[in-house]
Amino acid sequence: MAPTAVAAVQKRTILTLVATQAVGAMGITIGIATASLLARDLSGSESMAGLSQTTQVLGAAVAAYVLGRVMDARGRRFGLLAGYLLGAAGGLLAVLAGVVGSMTLLLVGAVLLGATTAANNGARYAATDLAPATSRARALSLVVWATTFGAVLGPNLTGVAEAFSDAVGIPVLTGPFALGSIGMLAAALVVGVFLRPDPLLVARESAPVAESSPVVESSPVVEPVETTSWRRALAVIRARPALAAAVAGQAAAHATMVAVMVMTPLHMEHGGAGLEIIGLVISGHVLGMFAFAPVAGWLADRVGRADVMALGGGVLLVALVLCAAAPQGSSGRIFAGLFLLGLGWSLATIAAATSVADHTPLEVRADVQGSADLIMGVAAAAAGAVSGVVVDVAGYPALALGTILLVAVLFGAAYVARRADRAA
Repeated sequence: MAPTAVAAVQKRTILTLVATQAVGAMGITIGIATASLLARDLSGSESMAGLSQTTQVLGAAVAAYVLGRVMDARGRRFGLLAGYLLGAAGGLLAVLAGVVGSMTLLLVGAVLLGATTAANNGARYAATDLAPATSRARALSLVVWATTFGAVLGPNLTGVAEAFSDAVGIPVLTGPFALGSIGMLAAALVVGVFLRPDPLLVARESAPVAESSPVVESSPVVEPVETTSWRRALAVIRARPALAAAVAGQAAAHATMVAVMVMTPLHMEHGGAGLEIIGLVISGHVLGMFAFAPVAGWLADRVGRADVMALGGGVLLVALVLCAAAPQGSSGRIFAGLFLLGLGWSLATIAAATSVADHTPLEVRADVQGSADLIMGVAAAAAGAVSGVVVDVAGYPALALGTILLVAVLFGAAYVARRADRAA
């Protein structure tokens, strides 16, 4: 395909992904403020409050790997469409769980909801398939930025969701999941109709010479799913120190964010904060995650991926100190801490995800990226699972301070990535 035609496909791809992220993010974030509360009510235990979102993160991890394999075989469009449809089904199951009072059903729904998170992550990689290396981070960050519209709106719709739940006769804490399913179905419609031609397939067709690496040269035919595997993805990651560092840094940053974020609504509720105030704090957090993504992308393209990963670690460190010092209920420190938690996550993960795209061979791109997101999701799920126990035993401040250990991993990954890039 001619360069001008490729550029036109890239422009259409970005516009489609921007629209998809805007509505899809609303679908997945609207339930953030109430998920831990619903899990607590259904389980009858505060130590189980974070289990719903932790299960969703774990579901996102598994879905990332599965959807990555699907994308390698069928392209980005098919994989993204499957992710949004599965997520919509998960939202409806969460509603049913609240109606019948089943914690088990809520966890099954949460696993399926994770597929939408995986699809959103896959969309950011789709933005890089046809982007020049010099502007790859900006292309990725533009799609991440588009999430701002739906993600900030989502948690603030808790009041609307409450009125909706009263109108249709479902439990008040399930209203956000019902509205979220509508958003996910809208995202599926946008990507199914407009993500044509498929950017990953166009990238393969347009590549003059297939990329290769020491770990894949012996197997020239790599496109079918049957020839790609977890073992092969790990071999690609291990063979490239900069890629391995990016995967580790992305996982550490995401685990840091999830561990603290999932328990913040409970910490605030203990101090008497209502759902609307909790939703406002989560909206500020989500604003930090997505609104400044273009700045993070610009920095990653200009000063380097590793340096921006380290900058994200510094912001996360400040955020954790503020959260640890925040009293129960509503306070300026919890607002600032959650906002900076999102901003640090944005800087670190945009830089790390771009580095993953930089160092992954084209012929196994989606498979390796899905594996990287699997690692990220498992790390975050483990952190989320532990967070509920830590808060129950030692309190929210202990959780925030203990999570600094994950930031140390991020700093280490940034150091390794910088050395690997200089040695290349």
